[in-house]
Amino acid sequence: QVQFVESGGGSVQPGGALRLSCAASGSPLAPLAVSWFRQAPGKDREGVACISNSISTTHYDDSVKGRFTIFRDNAKNTVYLQMNRLKIEDTGIYYCAAGSTCEVVTLMNLDGQITDWGQGTQVTVSS
Repeated sequence: QVQFVESGGGSVQPGGALRLSCAASGSPLAPLAVSWFRQAPGKDREGVACISNSISTTHYDDSVKGRFTIFRDNAKNTVYLQMNRLKIEDTGIYYCAAGSTCEVVTLMNLDGQITDWGQGTQVTVSS
C-alpha cells in the first residue's frame, strides 16, 4: 500500500509561489493516478489537481486553473504541485492520495474511503 509524505509548504504573501512535493513509499507511483487535496479550516477536504498514470493527463479545480501545475517524476516516486500567484483562499493543509484513475481518487475522497492520509503540509497565504 502506497504511503505519502507531503512537504514544501510555508507562509507566503498573496502573489507568491510554492512547490509542494508528495513522496511515495511502499509502492511504485507510475501505475497510479495521484491527486492533491487541500483542507481549509472548517471546511471539507477538496480536490485541487490530479495527474493520471501512463499519459500524465492533468485535471484542475477551476479555482486553481492557470496558477497551479501538477507533474510527476516516476523515477523519484514523487508528484509535485507548483503553485504560482497564490491567493489567501489557497490557505490550508495539502495532502495527496492515489488511485487507479483520477475519477477513482475523487470518489474515494467523497465517500470517505481514504483513511490513511499523510501528515499533509501547511500552506498559509496572508498579507
